[in-house]
Amino acid sequence: MAERRFRPVEILRVLDRHQVRYVLIGGMAATIYGSNLVTTDIDITPANDLDNLGRLSTALDELGARIRTDAEADGLRFDHDATSLAANATWNLVTDVGDLDLALAPSGTQGYADLRRDAVTIEIDGVPVSVAALADVIRSKEAAGRPKDQLALPILRRLLDQS
Repeated sequence: MAERRFRPVEILRVLDRHQVRYVLIGGMAATIYGSNLVTTDIDITPANDLDNLGRLSTALDELGARIRTDAEADGLRFDHDATSLAANATWNLVTDVGDLDLALAPSGTQGYADLRRDAVTIEIDGVPVSVAALADVIRSKEAAGRPKDQLALPILRRLLDQS
């Protein structure tokens, strides 16, 4: 497969075209709030009702989504539908336009409804995007406790203090 260029807006366009309800979380959300840390994927928390997950499954087909693994650079093909997507809390995927991570219940949160409550909607290249509140991004990164999250937290807390 040819080398993929990370095109996050294209992922967002496909999600929007399929009317997938989600909240943008993780590094991309942090970037929107002013973080200068580089991210190479999009993390979302989709609404976990079966209708929405069905639309997400169709969007994943359009994106050519595959399971991301170190063993296979192009990812592993997988069959999915609303029920199978609901069966796992986390999906790490590679698509034809970049990496996409799905977290149905990110660390420190209760999922979509919890994150949607304080999310803001912004437009990115004409695409409306629900972005988790910075405080929620921080809360999730604190709970995850991964080394990369620990490195990001001082920057994110400073941005929150300045807002």
